[in-house]
Amino acid sequence: MRILRDLGVSRNWVKDTLGVDTKRLNNWLIRCGIDLKGRAKRSEVVKRIEDLLRRLGWSEVKMCEEMFRFININVDEFRKRGIEPCSWLGLESLRDLRRPYWLGLKDSDLVIGKYKMKVKLTLKTTNAIDAIFFLTLLNAVKALSLEIVWIKMPAAKYVYMPIALSYYVYLDIDKWPWPIELSAYELEKTLNGFSDEGFAEYIAGKIDGDGSILVSKDKEGCLRAIVRITACKGCPKRTNLDVLKEMIARRFGIIGHINPTAEKINLVFNGESAIRLLRRIMKYIHHPLRRLRAELILAYYEGRIDRGTFEKLYKMTEYEYGGPDVKRNNALEATIQAAPQTRTHGGIKHKPKN
Repeated sequence: MRILRDLGVSRNWVKDTLGVDTKRLNNWLIRCGIDLKGRAKRSEVVKRIEDLLRRLGWSEVKMCEEMFRFININVDEFRKRGIEPCSWLGLESLRDLRRPYWLGLKDSDLVIGKYKMKVKLTLKTTNAIDAIFFLTLLNAVKALSLEIVWIKMPAAKYVYMPIALSYYVYLDIDKWPWPIELSAYELEKTLNGFSDEGFAEYIAGKIDGDGSILVSKDKEGCLRAIVRITACKGCPKRTNLDVLKEMIARRFGIIGHINPTAEKINLVFNGESAIRLLRRIMKYIHHPLRRLRAELILAYYEGRIDRGTFEKLYKMTEYEYGGPDVKRNNALEATIQAAPQTRTHGGIKHKPKN
């Protein structure tokens, strides 16, 4: 109670955060001899909590290391080979929503809602890695709010009561610089107005949301780099992939292919095309795992590490298919471990009935 009083928080903030009613809170305050009248903006409260945690040894780099440790990636093994797992940090430049990165992310994972004179930016995940990435990314714009939501995932047989984290911020409507809806023609026109660097930044935002960076083995056992951007069938994102494919070929001379599956459409870059694309967009990729894989793949292709080292390190980054995987469906646990300053705003919602 004394710590909360010294932070200058309001009574309602304390009630919501501790999940108690007015009567119980008053009893606690009387027992502690505390008069809780302070009022402070939530962003200021979080900043004070972060300052306190920093004095106790917390930092963004520590948060990054805890996140990788949680998903069984040994950061020291990467650092020994000259690869920095936390290089994805340093998102200060993304405070500017006019950066093309945000249009790319909006064209993938970022959901934009319009409410009278406000816009709501939302990123939602059940993934342990995205939980920390989305938190850090939206915090670069504004102190965010968090809702913890029970969801249904019938296909995830190894997951009991999966939990999604929904991060969001509200902004004045004039603070969001991009159209909320863009046709394929309007998107192409917008992308044509970007410099090559701006276009590369847009692609990185798109990949950070709907992309994947990986390697596979061909028939001869040789390693092949793959960069893939995914869209659902029959949605606007599908048409946007055609625009992106043509523009990457025209701008950078890098050829990709549209590969449909039963449920999705993929824009795929293989082998040398994938390497050339990664070199173009590397400095703009911020997703922790995709950035780490991109740096690892380039280190191998450029001869800075041998194949044995590459395979050892890459194995740590792989998802386990057909079984439980700590990288999936552990968003809340990862956030508790890595980002202890995070608070809930809306509480836990939509708990399924037994």
